[in-house]
Amino acid sequence: MASILDKLSNQDLINDEVIATDLLVSAKAAVRNYAVAITETASPEIHKVLKKQMDDAIDLHHKIATYMIENEMYHAYNVKEQVEHDCKKADLAMKMPTDSK
Repeated sequence: MASILDKLSNQDLINDEVIATDLLVSAKAAVRNYAVAITETASPEIHKVLKKQMDDAIDLHHKIATYMIENEMYHAYNVKEQVEHDCKKADLAMKMPTDSK
């Protein structure tokens, strides 16, 4: 299965913000998945390893979010600005090529 990046024919649509957003979403999912995994294990050793990995994922999420905030890709402290930003991105997404199959 081709990834979204493979399907894009317009290289202008692939930029730092698209990559950073994908990383942020992935880091957030990793934190959630580690949290669930921790609650499902009874082994203290595995719990310790998963907690370390979750802490690393939290740190990564923070670094990515900070980068995005500093570069005005993410407006975490201003909901109105973020909504406007998201609407612009949604309009851009509607112009993206679709899979013709």
